[in-house]
Amino acid sequence: MGNTIKTGMLMAALTALFMVAGQAMGGQSGMTVALLMALAMNFFAYWFSDKLALKMGGAREIEQSEAPVLHSLVAGLAMRAGLPKPRVYVIDSDTPNAFATGRNPAHAAVAVTRGLMTILTRDELEGVLAHELAHIKNRDILISSMAAVMAGAISSLATMTQWAMLFGMGRSADDEDNGGMLGTIVMMIIAPIGAALIQMAISRSREYLADATGAQICGHPSSLANALKRLEEVNHQRPMEVNPATAQMYIVNPLSAGTLANLFSTHPPMQERIRRLLAIR
Repeated sequence: MGNTIKTGMLMAALTALFMVAGQAMGGQSGMTVALLMALAMNFFAYWFSDKLALKMGGAREIEQSEAPVLHSLVAGLAMRAGLPKPRVYVIDSDTPNAFATGRNPAHAAVAVTRGLMTILTRDELEGVLAHELAHIKNRDILISSMAAVMAGAISSLATMTQWAMLFGMGRSADDEDNGGMLGTIVMMIIAPIGAALIQMAISRSREYLADATGAQICGHPSSLANALKRLEEVNHQRPMEVNPATAQMYIVNPLSAGTLANLFSTHPPMQERIRRLLAIR
C-alpha cells in the first residue's frame, strides 16, 4: 500500500509540474498546447508502447513447442495471479534479463533473454517471471508509460520554448505577470530535470511493489532474491545493448552504471530489493 500511495503522490507531482511548466513557458496558451501534447502522446503510448518496446528490444514471439518449460511456468504463474496467460517473447542475448509490456492484462507480453533461461535455476526463473507478471497485475506498464510520456512532453515543451525564444516568438506581454522571461528560462532548465527525477522515482517505487507482489505469486521470496543477485552480477559484467529509453522496463538495469547512478537510476538499489524480499514471511 505504501508504494501505491507513493506512486499516486509522484504522479500528482508530475502532473502539477507539467501544468506549471506549460504556463510558465507559454502562459495560458502554452499550458493548453502542453495538455494537448500530453493527451496525444498518452494515446500513442496506451495503444502502441508494447509493440514499440518489443521491437526496440529485438524480441521475437516464441511458440510453446520451442520453449515448453518457459510457457508452462508462465501459464502456471498467470493462473496463480488470476491473469490471462501473456504472450511469450525471447530476446537473442546472452545477458540474463526480462521485461513485461502491454496496456492491460488482456494485451500483455513477457519477454526474456536466452541468457535468462540458461543461467537461472527453475525456481529462480519462476521468481523472475512472477515479478514480470506482477507488473502486469499492478498495471505498472500503463503507469510507467504515462509517466514517461509526461516527462517527455515537458522536455519537448522546453525545447519548443527555447526555439520560440530564439526566433522572437516568446510569451506575450499579457503573460508577463505569470513569471516573466526569467521565470520562463528557469523553468526551461528545472522542469525537464524535475520531470526526469520524478519519473525515475515512480519507476523505483513500482519495482519494489512488483518484487513484493511477485514474491506472493511464486510463493518463494528467496528465489526471486537469489535471481536478482545473480542477474545484477552478470549485467554488470556484460551490459546489454538496449535503448536507454527502455532500460526502466527490465527487471535489473541492463546498462552500465555511471556517475550519479543512484539519483538518476530507474531501478532501486539491489541490496535494498534483496533485503526487502528476504524480510517477507
